[in-house]
Amino acid sequence: MLLRGPGKVELEVTINGGPHRIWVEPRRTLLELLRLDLGLMGAKESCGEGHCGACTVLVDAKPVYACLLPALDVEGREVTTIEGLAVDGRLHSVQQAFLDVDALQCGYCTPGQIMAVVGLLARNPRPSADDVRMALSGNLCRCGCYPRIIRAALHASAGPE
Repeated sequence: MLLRGPGKVELEVTINGGPHRIWVEPRRTLLELLRLDLGLMGAKESCGEGHCGACTVLVDAKPVYACLLPALDVEGREVTTIEGLAVDGRLHSVQQAFLDVDALQCGYCTPGQIMAVVGLLARNPRPSADDVRMALSGNLCRCGCYPRIIRAALHASAGPE
């Protein structure tokens, strides 16, 4: 890391498969970096305290709350946002499952929910409904779509419903 100008630090990170070299203020969160510096708007700011999961992204394939994580903590790591899931115009299987079972209503929490499920399936490709509930326990859905969200996760894993 290099220091530049009035308090900015150079950060090298892989975001959605691409390398980035970014100058950031040391107090900037990962969520601010994604939204304000890179224009990636999928991770949402809602509570700003890590209680709702709307800002969930993957860091080294593990779900994290981007509103709590200092941007400098992702130096040399791999960050995946909802924008990085589709490949060649084809939705990720979890994104497709959410559409297939209509697991969204207003859509505000959906990116965070999807990222939490992608993280779960990376470490447990055949989760039970209880595994899904546990993985999503930090992600709130104010519209109450939980049964459909759980069904979508199981559909994506081809696990029992």
